[in-house]
Amino acid sequence: MAPQREWFEKDYYAALGISSSASEKDIQKTYRKLAKEFHPDANPGDAKSEERFKDVSAANDVLGDPEKRKEYDEVRAMVASGGGSSYGAPGGFGGSPFGGGAQYDGDLGDILGDLFSRRRPRGQSRRGPERGPDLETNIALDFLEAVNGLTTSVALTSDAPCSVCHGSGAEPGFRPVECSSCGGRGEVIVDQGPFSFSQVCPACGGRGQVVEHPCKKCRGKGVERKKREVKVRIPAGVKNGQRIRVEKRGGAGRFGGPPGDLYVVVKVKPDDIFGRSGAADLTIKVPITFSEAALGAVVMVPTLSEPVKVKVPPGTQNNKTVRVRGRGVPRKKPGDLLVTFELAVPKKLNPQERSALEALGEASTTNPREHLNV
Repeated sequence: MAPQREWFEKDYYAALGISSSASEKDIQKTYRKLAKEFHPDANPGDAKSEERFKDVSAANDVLGDPEKRKEYDEVRAMVASGGGSSYGAPGGFGGSPFGGGAQYDGDLGDILGDLFSRRRPRGQSRRGPERGPDLETNIALDFLEAVNGLTTSVALTSDAPCSVCHGSGAEPGFRPVECSSCGGRGEVIVDQGPFSFSQVCPACGGRGQVVEHPCKKCRGKGVERKKREVKVRIPAGVKNGQRIRVEKRGGAGRFGGPPGDLYVVVKVKPDDIFGRSGAADLTIKVPITFSEAALGAVVMVPTLSEPVKVKVPPGTQNNKTVRVRGRGVPRKKPGDLLVTFELAVPKKLNPQERSALEALGEASTTNPREHLNV
């Protein structure tokens, strides 16, 4: 693939605010953050944010593709060393294509073959179908909805294939035709001395086709902004902050390309009774009296369905936890319910209770602080 002219002019690393040594993971993480911040949906009517969104998307299109990124880095290295300008590349460098005495370990033909291309066979398009952008939205769930799972829908406004032309950009009854400027290649060749530099065809924007009768609905763009609802299945046991991927329900593709994916970020509201431990277990705190803890008892404990009886062993200490099998998150292999007993100390005593506790204190022969040697 020959480089685009923009590669000489734009610093895509600076556009994303990352270093040239950033990993693929860092690039994608930064792109998602910036795309969300500057997305037109989040900044309606803000031309600067829209332009910034385009710059970020263009940078990700190159740096997010390992092969494109490799070629881009080679081009930028050539420009930085003073090379390429004698063939019409921007930058104002003169003289030798490797000005300043820069050396290159590879074959000269490989470099020139990558950077400057002769005419391609007729019909070979530089710019094929483009996948639509991935989108992200949030959904708020009650605790029990997240635990049990459900199928629901999320509403969003985004680019979608035009409802009239179905993405072709042409009025019904017409079809895009081959671009006469580039012969359907999507690029034109600019002669620069002994070499020819390829760039995106200005007539068709790289598509290789032009729309002679633009769709009145989308004005030839093939996409339209519209509100839509997307059905999403929330699996049982989903966690707060978890991202659920809905394939091919993101932004519309261009030039016949497939749509991107939609990522739904789950926000789970806390529950007054239950908590979570790991992916499958539920937790609950159950108060017990002193006599129940000392003598043992059987207490009723709520679950996601019906209450169950749980045994309190004699001599149970405060914050002791017991496990109730199969009463956690309902999934293929259900989790457990972790019951933590909390000793409930009364703030006020009636005369009978006080008398009974005083008698217990007088009858007790154990010293719980004996190990402290005081």
